[in-house]
Amino acid sequence: MRIIPAIDIIDGKCVRLSKGDYDTKKIYNEHPLEVAKQFEAHGIEYLHLVDLDGAKSKHIINHKILEQIASKTTLKIDFGGGLKTDEDLRIAFESGANQITGGSIAVKDAVTFKSWISSYGPDKIILGADAMNEKVAISGWLEESNKELIPFIKEYQKEEIQYVICTDISKDGMLEGPSFKLYAKILKECNSKIKLIASGGISTFDELPKLAQMGCEGTIIGKAIYENRITMKQLENFINGSY
Repeated sequence: MRIIPAIDIIDGKCVRLSKGDYDTKKIYNEHPLEVAKQFEAHGIEYLHLVDLDGAKSKHIINHKILEQIASKTTLKIDFGGGLKTDEDLRIAFESGANQITGGSIAVKDAVTFKSWISSYGPDKIILGADAMNEKVAISGWLEESNKELIPFIKEYQKEEIQYVICTDISKDGMLEGPSFKLYAKILKECNSKIKLIASGGISTFDELPKLAQMGCEGTIIGKAIYENRITMKQLENFINGSY
């Protein structure tokens, strides 16, 4: 299972929110590149970079930070937040994103999102299926759509989507553990080709082997790293298989 630390950006700074609420913003570092380099130094290969300013304003904003991290580390970055147009996507990939995550657009403008999958290929486009009460949430989680989570994922599996990041918003940033039941349900009901990336609520190291055993392809970890609930050494050991 891939370990994918998260860096969320507001005003160029590394922050975390609770349950996606911008009013709960906590700044952890003013220099995201420093944080990314620290991850890289501990054997981390992947990074989930979220442009929260972009998510709110509905177009890419923090692409310079993406470019900086991509050019100064070897991390493979998946980038999301506010990607709405072909131009946003072009900027993200030209700035060094390895993959992009589309959430709101997959709900609100399925035609564009499906065109991205066919243009760039399903290995480059991740479906962001974030949910509250098994309904898909959009616009930086500021809105709940009427789409049911599992049918929504299945709909995109017909378009050959492989990677799905699923965040249970009620768990995000709460350090109360991930949504094991929800992930088990997705893995059971969606076909075996799905590469499910668990996100939200990771709070202790013991949860990681459990998610791996369930069949999650990756897990995104944010606040647990920043609050030292999970150490970089533990992550290094997990990656090396020596835990």
